[in-house]
Amino acid sequence: MARDSAEGKKTVATNRRARHEYDVLERLEAGIALSGPEVKSIRAGKVSIAGAFARVDRGEVWLYDMHVSPYEAASLWNTDPLRPRKLLLHRKEIRKLIGGVEEKGRTLVPLEIYFKRGRAKVELAVAKGRKLHDKRNELKKQEAKREVERAVREA
Repeated sequence: MARDSAEGKKTVATNRRARHEYDVLERLEAGIALSGPEVKSIRAGKVSIAGAFARVDRGEVWLYDMHVSPYEAASLWNTDPLRPRKLLLHRKEIRKLIGGVEEKGRTLVPLEIYFKRGRAKVELAVAKGRKLHDKRNELKKQEAKREVERAVREA
């Protein structure tokens, strides 16, 4: 778990796959409606957002396929690890997301889960899927950037 002291946030999970497969167009912070044992499990870092996505349904935003492992000490109150979780956003933000996702090829993906002032948050992104050649070009750019940085350090 990383700690970003400038904003007072503690990162729990990141979605590296989303950064590779999508071009991030817009970012937004949202709260997550969780049960007590889920919060404890997330604090322990037992969460995965690798295949997760969000969807707007009847004016509410829901996060699907986020896996939160059951908290062992609360076996009686544990919920389904893959249940849809409601994201807490203002109505104005939801309308903005609906406008962003209506265009063809755009989707809502979670980039990061973190705690900010004791509350679980998710960084949600309106993203557009990359084609295979776009992914290759991006990898080439990153590799070239690394080579330049190495050359500068050695000089």
